[in-house]
Amino acid sequence: MARIAGVDLPREKRVEIGLTYIYGIGLPTSQKILKESGVNPDTRVKDLTDDEVASIRKAMEGLKVEGDLRREVALNIKRLTEIGCYRGIRHRRGLPVRGQRTKTNARTRKGPRKLVSKSKK
Repeated sequence: MARIAGVDLPREKRVEIGLTYIYGIGLPTSQKILKESGVNPDTRVKDLTDDEVASIRKAMEGLKVEGDLRREVALNIKRLTEIGCYRGIRHRRGLPVRGQRTKTNARTRKGPRKLVSKSKK
C-alpha cells in the first residue's frame, strides 16, 4: 500500500489519479510530479515499487500539501475574520465570499431554508 504525505492512495487507481487524493495536488500537479520522478502515469498504485514511491516523495518535497496547506488556508481565513474585512465578515456569517448572488442560489453555503411562519392578524 502506497502511503504518501500521510494519505493512503487507493490501490486500484492509476498513480496519476491516486495522487490527487492528497490535499493540494490536482491532476496537473500530479502529472508534473510523475514526469519529474520518471514514473509511468498509467501504472496502478498497487504495482508501484518502493523505489518509485520514494522518487515520488522526493519530487513532492518542495510542495506544501495536506496538514501544512490546510493550516495555511485556515490561518488566512482567520486573519481575514480578525481584521474584519468584507471577505472575513462573509466567512464569519457563512455566506458566499466571492460575490455570488444570495437572494436565490446560495443554499450550499447558507444551509437548508429556515422556516418562516406566517402569523394571522
